[in-house]
Amino acid sequence: MKRSHRLYLLALLTLLAFIVMLTLKPISQATAYHHFCDTRTLWGIPNFANVISNFPFLVIGIAGLARLRRNFVAAPIRASYCCLFIGIALTGIGSTYYHWSPNDDTLVFDRLPITIVFMSLLAAVTGESIGPRMAAVTLIPLLLAGAGSIWWWHYSGDLRPYVLVQYYPILLIPAILLLFPSQAGNRGWPPLLWAIGWYALAKVFDQLDCPIYSLGGLVSGHTLKHLAAAVSTALLVKRFRIVH
Repeated sequence: MKRSHRLYLLALLTLLAFIVMLTLKPISQATAYHHFCDTRTLWGIPNFANVISNFPFLVIGIAGLARLRRNFVAAPIRASYCCLFIGIALTGIGSTYYHWSPNDDTLVFDRLPITIVFMSLLAAVTGESIGPRMAAVTLIPLLLAGAGSIWWWHYSGDLRPYVLVQYYPILLIPAILLLFPSQAGNRGWPPLLWAIGWYALAKVFDQLDCPIYSLGGLVSGHTLKHLAAAVSTALLVKRFRIVH
């Protein structure tokens, strides 16, 4: 398949994703979303476990930035990874702020860094597989799309754009690696698949927040979600080391 045809196919997949999003009914924030099972206060920190379990994100983000400094990478791809690792670190800070006092306003600071992570990773993989120029072309629009999805949710209460920003890259990135099987992309497949797997596990833990906490009252599903998601981001740092 010609390169141009493969690019058209990716554009078509993206267009279809937007169409599907628009055909869905608006997705509203569940009223019980902020009600977590483990609300214990320790050392003066409310919701202690859910707050402290965000610390690994900060460490992993800083570790990624340190690794980025020691590797020569094309400037557009470097910018994408820089945003990715900053997004991971900011996720630790934003999620800590949110869990200290869970509400829709503080949730903005939790979700915004998550969009940075997903959009930056998509731009980085695009640059590695298709060409550095693609990372340069896509990074800023993707980051703006991620931020816009948060603004739209907070303004209208509709989560559809945020859901698209969070989940579509999980489908699009493997498609890019399959259509443009660069050497870097092939080497980066295993940690990327593991990262997706750990993120999926994090979502399972999140849905089982109270059932897990009821097993003994030691740890909640949401706390485990943070730890599993942290493993996922650590694997993204590992992937950067492998492909670069």
